[in-house]
Amino acid sequence: MTLTQFQDLKAWHLRHWQEQPLEKHCWDSVLTLWMVGWVGGPVALVLQQPAMAAACLGLLFLPNRYVALRRRLHLKHRLRCDWLSTLR
Repeated sequence: MTLTQFQDLKAWHLRHWQEQPLEKHCWDSVLTLWMVGWVGGPVALVLQQPAMAAACLGLLFLPNRYVALRRRLHLKHRLRCDWLSTLR
């Protein structure tokens, strides 16, 4: 995802938080875990914790994987995702 897509998606969630609060909370959780990956990765490397460093590395890909999962579920008509049009 590009920085513009991140910004557009955050703006969509801020505009629609009253109608869809769970969407906003899920996205905020994804971004929080993403930041844990960025902050925790170097710390895990300094403390020589390879398992934690690997987990933090995986968290760096969480926003893209979350969007891909939501897109896949939306296309299969299992979950409606109104904010997908924001990313195009």
